Amino acid sequence: MSIEVEEVERHALAAFHGVADDALKARLGLQCVTVGGALVSIAGAVPPSGIVANRTIGLGLDGAEDSDTIRRIVELYRDAGVARYFVHLHPDAQPSAMRDGLSDAGLEKARGWMKFTRGREAPPRAQTDLTVRPAEPADAAAFGRIVTDAFDLGADAAEWLACLVGAEGWRIYMSFDGDEPAGTGGLFVRDGVGFCDWAATAPAFRRRGSQSALLNRRIADAIDLGCRIIVTETGEEVEGDPQHSYKNIMRMGFKEAFVRENYAPPQRP
Repeated sequence: MSIEVEEVERHALAAFHGVADDALKARLGLQCVTVGGALVSIAGAVPPSGIVANRTIGLGLDGAEDSDTIRRIVELYRDAGVARYFVHLHPDAQPSAMRDGLSDAGLEKARGWMKFTRGREAPPRAQTDLTVRPAEPADAAAFGRIVTDAFDLGADAAEWLACLVGAEGWRIYMSFDGDEPAGTGGLFVRDGVGFCDWAATAPAFRRRGSQSALLNRRIADAIDLGCRIIVTETGEEVEGDPQHSYKNIMRMGFKEAFVRENYAPPQRP
């Protein structure tokens, strides 16, 4: 099941690139290519902090990879001018010596991401004074703005995120205080697996239950859509991090599945 859990995210990332038209791709330096068995997502004009747009997923899951695959991935990011990116490494990636190959290519281990899964059990209630509903076309700009701010993608990427509202395979949700947009969340569904992504809250509306309510709604809708498995992720636990997202996820009935290692170029001082 762990590979199936990874595959839904791979398809979600490819679908994210698929919503951008040629003009947007040119402006943001977008590329989505397959190298070996890995999907390489590139956004050359996104700030280095916007790691969610510059990452490689699926390395070593379709079969054993060699050092040439890693070299080509590193070259793609270098040629695109991307200084900071993640190469995800699933626990089942082959060969088992892949870590050595990533280190030999000049990448170092960064903070991992915890993958969570849950089944079809009804989610617990979420307490909030905000209203949650599916995003409408008129909400697209606000969705893009909240997400790009939260994920440090830069203002230019807001239009790209906005294209997810109404996109095939995606269901986008938002929370509101009256008419004021407060938070966001996305659900991507494929082959009976739901992937919850793009959880963000505007700073003025934090600590009001937005994310729990949005996650509750996405779980309920994924169940209604027949999903067997529902997946999400956040950074692994580290000392000194309050882990608000981690705790919200666990409260909604998710269980820790595995930590996916991340490898990245060394950060400059």
